[in-house]
Amino acid sequence: MLAVDGRVVMISGASRGIGAAVARRLAAAGYRLSLGVRDAARAPVQPGEDCLVTRYDARERDAAQAWVASTVERYGRVDALVNNAGIAPMSTIEDDDETILDDLWLVNVKAPLRVIRAALPHLKASGAGRIVNVASLSGKRVPNPNNGYAMSKFALVALTHSARRLGWKHGIRATALCPGFVATDLTAGVSSVDRADMIDPQDLAELVACLLALPNNAAIAELLVNMRYEDTL
Repeated sequence: MLAVDGRVVMISGASRGIGAAVARRLAAAGYRLSLGVRDAARAPVQPGEDCLVTRYDARERDAAQAWVASTVERYGRVDALVNNAGIAPMSTIEDDDETILDDLWLVNVKAPLRVIRAALPHLKASGAGRIVNVASLSGKRVPNPNNGYAMSKFALVALTHSARRLGWKHGIRATALCPGFVATDLTAGVSSVDRADMIDPQDLAELVACLLALPNNAAIAELLVNMRYEDTL
């Protein structure tokens, strides 16, 4: 397992849900954090010597570059990314208005691409860079009419494999974390599944901590996490 040893982890969408759980778990493990959030007041870990909180809006073209720059200015390095920020509004094949589809593509695909692109030189320099893209089981199959969301998460899985391929010789290991229903505010409106049966964000945080700690010769390309049995998976 890799020693924490001052390693710096950037986490997007860290103010709530999965991102907040990951931030708390990694802070407890001793990582130095750079949290990308839209509202700094909602950061789950208080800013301090080992926690930088930066305003980051996934919809803004230059946000990734600015966030990475502030992280490097503070710590002098970037060792890992957890691309967690995401949205899940409904967008079906029959929708002629593509506004929602464009927004899904911007936040769920282009934003993590931009963060990876901006951080790549620093991840290469680390020699043991890690990328965890929080995708979804909707990136592995299409279980409902939300075609736009599924398309974006399929694309995020593809981005993960692209980053894994590009970064392999530099020691970068990338993983697509693909959970089913998670008990966060993103699934607050879901009525088809009992909330008590949904995945606890803290359990996903444990998995992220494990992925970041695995050595270069124990890489996991995709990690599927389900709350129920599905024969398609």
